[in-house]
Amino acid sequence: MQQVDVAVGVIKRGDETFVTLRPADKHQGGKWEFPGGKKEAGESTFAALKRELLEETGITVNASEPLILIEHDYGDKLVRLDVHLVEDFAGEPYGRENQQGKWLGLNDLAQADFPAANAAIIDRLKAC
Repeated sequence: MQQVDVAVGVIKRGDETFVTLRPADKHQGGKWEFPGGKKEAGESTFAALKRELLEETGITVNASEPLILIEHDYGDKLVRLDVHLVEDFAGEPYGRENQQGKWLGLNDLAQADFPAANAAIIDRLKAC
């Protein structure tokens, strides 16, 4: 089974985190997610994060810090999520690819419908 390496950004401002809705035609479509995307060959996590978050949310990432590394087997796909906390950014995030986006507080994150791999991210945020 092929492994997909993904850079994920937890865009945080105060007590809220920005999330986006996965397109219905994508893997795990119709669920909320922390934005990010596949790392290109030879690309660092930070470089991928900057590129993906600019493409998906319109923000410029100035700095990030590692939050958690998750490997999850969905049965049809093995994902390796290199998750970074992004609190230093420029611009106001929005669904730049016409996807829905919104700010959620920690309690609301726990209630939202996320892919299974994201549960560990929410647990880690609760522990912070």
